[in-house]
Amino acid sequence: MKQTANSAKSGPAALQGLKELYREFGYTQFKMSKFEEYDTYVQIKDFLISDKVITFTDTNGKLLAMKPDVTVSIIKNSDDAQTFVQKVYYNENVYRVSGGAHAFKEIMQAGLECIGSIDIYNICEVIMLAVKSLEFISPNFVLDISHMGFVSGFLSAAGFTAEETAAALNAVSEKNVPELVNVCERKGLSKELTEKITGLVSVYGPVKDVIKKLDQLCINDEMKAAVDTLSAVCDALTECGLDDNVQLDFSVVNDMNYYNGIVFRGYIEGIPAGVLSGGQYDKLMHKMGKHAEAIGFAVYLDQLERLAGGEDGFDADVLLTYDDTCTPAAVLKKAREITKAGETVLVQKNAPDKIRCRKKIVLKKGGAQVENG
Repeated sequence: MKQTANSAKSGPAALQGLKELYREFGYTQFKMSKFEEYDTYVQIKDFLISDKVITFTDTNGKLLAMKPDVTVSIIKNSDDAQTFVQKVYYNENVYRVSGGAHAFKEIMQAGLECIGSIDIYNICEVIMLAVKSLEFISPNFVLDISHMGFVSGFLSAAGFTAEETAAALNAVSEKNVPELVNVCERKGLSKELTEKITGLVSVYGPVKDVIKKLDQLCINDEMKAAVDTLSAVCDALTECGLDDNVQLDFSVVNDMNYYNGIVFRGYIEGIPAGVLSGGQYDKLMHKMGKHAEAIGFAVYLDQLERLAGGEDGFDADVLLTYDDTCTPAAVLKKAREITKAGETVLVQKNAPDKIRCRKKIVLKKGGAQVENG
């Protein structure tokens, strides 16, 4: 039976299941301090979701920051392994400016990172775990996958400057064909190349269907290599029966200064923003002085709190109300009767306006009356 959007698990409810999922595949928990040296973030502030960081001076005079990002901390504190893969998961709070409130907020995150000698299996494993993470949170989800190499192949062939690349990526991410055409025309690109580049915007659909169309768009080896990787991922997901909710969508793009290869974003019904985001970030590794490769993702557990109600959409199975004619003993006895029957109960003298319950029981001196929730 199909569940509703409100059946999605809340952040705390999802966390334990996600931890168990990651442990099943040999990921060990990475624990970190709430603080990092501020210098850790100075050179990569444009990588962070928000460049605003809470700072304070330690007792030794060193400038510290409340960590705004987990991945950066893991990279800094990881071995620069190139012969094996470090697999870690985390559940940590980060401190950054909230997009809606425009104020600093403590945000709960879970996720995982693979760092080291990354091969195609590692990529498939991480994407599989991203699919399983979304599936655990809600049955109504979609994972959009892209590849930075396929996008950058077009942009390098066009000879775009850094400024032109940023404008093109922005247009692709917004699926803004007119603006993408304008960028190409200002560059003086041929009609044929312009049509191929703008074709990126229309490439969307089930991974096993769209993958067949990509060869027609390839114009260089970088793009062909990207298609090979996407095909391998597609085959692995299909073989494991995990491809039903996976889409190819090249509007999923990240900063090319930090990301390369596969990138992806996950959504669940009822939340307009992505609840999962990840990809390969070898360039970020190199920016931080590491030589290893890396891929990972984060689940934004705070987004799940935007869904009304609890894990199943209800605050309680039963709302039990009472009036002044009821003794405390009678109310307590009725509440225990409900819980012994296997239902949760919320006892209130007056019913709150926005309460969600399966049914309502009104307790009076003459007895109890059951109403619909």
